[in-house]
Amino acid sequence: MFETQVVLRLSNTYGPPFLLSLPKSIASAQGTKLLPIIPPPRTTVFPKLKSWHFHHHHCLRSVSGGGGIRATMANAPAENPITITAVLTVKISLSPINVEDILGRTFHLELASAQLDPRLEKDTIKGHARWVNQNEGNAKYESKLEVPATFGDVGAVLVVNEHPTELFIRTIVLNGSPTGPLTITCNSWVCPKSDNPQKRIFFTNKLHQSYLPSQTPNGLRKLREKELENLRGDGKGERKVFERIYDYDMYNDLGNPDNSKELARPVLGGEKHPYPRRCRTGRDPCNKDPLSEKRSLSVYVPRDEEFSDAKTLTSFGETLNAGLDALLPQIRATLTDPDLGFPSFPAIDSLFTQGMELPQVEEDQGLLEKLSLGLAKAIKHGERILRFQIPELIARDHFSWLRDEEFARQTLAGVNPYSIQLVTEWPLKSGLDPKIYGPPESAITTEIVEQVIGHSMTIDEAIKGKKLFMLDYHDVLLPYVKKVREIEGTTLYGSRTLFFLNPDGTLKSLAIELTRPPIDGKPQWKQVFLPSTDNTDSWLWKLAKSHVCAHESSYHELVNHWLRTHCCTEPYIIAANRQLSAMHPIYRLLLPHFRYTMKINSIARMVLINANGIIESSFSPHKYSMELSSVAYDKFWRFDMEGLPADLINRGMAVKDPTAEHGVKLTIKDYPFADDGLLIWTAIKNWVIDYVNHYYPDSSLVESDQELQAWWTEVRTQGHGDKKDEPWWPVLKTVENLIEILTTIIWVASCHHSAVNFGQYAYGGYFPNRPTIARTNMPTEEPSEQVLKKFIENPALALLHSFPSQIQATTMMTLYDVLSTHSIDEEYLGGKMEVSCAENPITKAAFKKFNERMKEIEAIIDVRNTDLKLKNRTGAGIVPYQLLKPFSKSGLTGMGIPNSISI
Repeated sequence: MFETQVVLRLSNTYGPPFLLSLPKSIASAQGTKLLPIIPPPRTTVFPKLKSWHFHHHHCLRSVSGGGGIRATMANAPAENPITITAVLTVKISLSPINVEDILGRTFHLELASAQLDPRLEKDTIKGHARWVNQNEGNAKYESKLEVPATFGDVGAVLVVNEHPTELFIRTIVLNGSPTGPLTITCNSWVCPKSDNPQKRIFFTNKLHQSYLPSQTPNGLRKLREKELENLRGDGKGERKVFERIYDYDMYNDLGNPDNSKELARPVLGGEKHPYPRRCRTGRDPCNKDPLSEKRSLSVYVPRDEEFSDAKTLTSFGETLNAGLDALLPQIRATLTDPDLGFPSFPAIDSLFTQGMELPQVEEDQGLLEKLSLGLAKAIKHGERILRFQIPELIARDHFSWLRDEEFARQTLAGVNPYSIQLVTEWPLKSGLDPKIYGPPESAITTEIVEQVIGHSMTIDEAIKGKKLFMLDYHDVLLPYVKKVREIEGTTLYGSRTLFFLNPDGTLKSLAIELTRPPIDGKPQWKQVFLPSTDNTDSWLWKLAKSHVCAHESSYHELVNHWLRTHCCTEPYIIAANRQLSAMHPIYRLLLPHFRYTMKINSIARMVLINANGIIESSFSPHKYSMELSSVAYDKFWRFDMEGLPADLINRGMAVKDPTAEHGVKLTIKDYPFADDGLLIWTAIKNWVIDYVNHYYPDSSLVESDQELQAWWTEVRTQGHGDKKDEPWWPVLKTVENLIEILTTIIWVASCHHSAVNFGQYAYGGYFPNRPTIARTNMPTEEPSEQVLKKFIENPALALLHSFPSQIQATTMMTLYDVLSTHSIDEEYLGGKMEVSCAENPITKAAFKKFNERMKEIEAIIDVRNTDLKLKNRTGAGIVPYQLLKPFSKSGLTGMGIPNSISI
């Protein structure tokens, strides 16, 4: 069958090619374990080596790459070409494909070999795919391509869309190969060549074809580089809707100075207001502020970052992207006085029992029917009634929002479990300049604390025993008090709230301190409020608590939610698309955790965090809301503290303990967020360890991976460029460094976001529990006789006046409902296996283990939520802690961890 001698040309990624001559007796021996040889075009795997490929002597060439050694056989007989049938599955979008556009239109295809150099025109196989049929939401296109036997593996398909409109390609399947069908998962929009004549490159995700840069087959090296060049763009001009370019810019589009001086906002990003970067859109500068960018009705995101059809049709796509724009004016039309508060608590309850009757707006017909499951009810007989679902917190215990025990419990098991911290120094003292902000010493004295805890221990014993905890919004808010108070309809204090750890693991509310800095020649004012059995003091405590809740809501939304998840994640996404090839294993690992985030953030810039947007209009810091988040980023954000164990240790809520299951020991054992979160953190880390170790068996591969290093460098120096010189950035030198970085990013995008997002309606839907704004000062701050008289005569009305107005409350209830709702196409952490994992037996097994562990964790959480000894998560009237239960159905469920920041 073979000549007397077989010549093999061997090449390895890590060394030069060499020739090996084998006697016929060895080359043709049957069943030899040393060097099994079979005729081309099959691939034979040598022991302990990766794929070998045999080609005829007349086309002998080096085919190094793929991370293994490849062989080319000389003097082998020629073979007939193979006919490959390429089948493209194209999504029929919300607007059905026009048959007239299909007939005679094609996709131009080119098959690129993984081995042959694509710079040689003859080395790509060209053809046209034509429409065949369509059904079940998909259209099929086919092309028959003759591929020489010497072509080698198909490494990529290049596509040009010759239709007049963009089309979404789901998959390309190549049939006819002796090794079976090859499916390329595309899931991408391809614009018409009239918009962009560049060929779209889709790399195969065949078995073992996630490649580190150094292991890329020769035929794909230039294509790999070209695709990344396309995604980076040239940083010039305004981005077009069909483009896929990822680049950086500052947050310079939140204000609208051309419309009004009152709508001007500072640029976030740079030395004065440090901030992460967002995706560049390239719009023209404003006329009145050249540093700011003009606003528009749509905000560019790279085309593949847009919502799917399913997402668009769900409550979020329909409501936040367009519906809120239509619904909120109707609420405002119904509630004509923007400053009108609720006259009574029964009036608040009526939002859930009777609802609001909205005016009929013809163009919005059917809008309410499209809102999330919990929002719109009772649309009958032509009535348009907006009726809110009663949050479970209130359904279980209508007066839970009033109870101090619930106030304290929610710091550990509510929607913002990221602010509570251990008190480690006493006395409490401000770090602000006393010349500007007044005496730094706290008014919460040793005597006050020891009195409130019943003299059961000294303050030193409480500190040493780790018994005192605090919500500290004093120094971050105090510099904004004077500015905020100049705005009508809102007020602000610096605040500290102190808690004591009871023997049963619950927290006892001890004291609230509210501080106003010197203003207009008046000295600093501060007062400590305590729980009391005295009626007057008890109502003052309730009012002080409502101020703290407004501070808590603001910090939660602006910092722990928006900044630390949405905002800080966008640079990881931009850098990954600019520096990591689609065939890079780390890109494929991270891709599910980036889904929809850039689109969500672009919508936030349009209607939520913009000047006079929903956040500014409804939260205490008002026009300074985003500036405040910049201050928090500057003072507090550190990448190395964003992973759960590091965050807990940083806040004193845990200590390192190598003997503990997760490497840390909790300061409060019954801390539901941390207790459940550590289970999931460890599961994520174990999955990342298995995945990374497969592709990086030693740390030298991490250091030598140019794409990986470029990605991490760009995250630090451009995406988070205002902090590029900080010494705490992890250095990407070892496998362990890479595992920690990836685990942190996945945690933030999935678990951190879920913990602070999907309980927003559950805890804020009944707004007295978490008011977003305090509109009046405390009656004891320089009180007039009239103010004190009104407070004494009707303290409940004073509390209602401090709460959000009717428009503010219903706007935030609507928004919370939408933000807390899972769409029907949600993808959950550890749920759906990605194609790139499924086609590799090692990563497939690792993900299966991850999936099984997430199911086990869900069961563990269910058991914990029935354990009456865990008083922070179960008991009479208490809502079980389910925000970190991994899986959920669609709708308003208060549980479920999506892979990404998808809402």
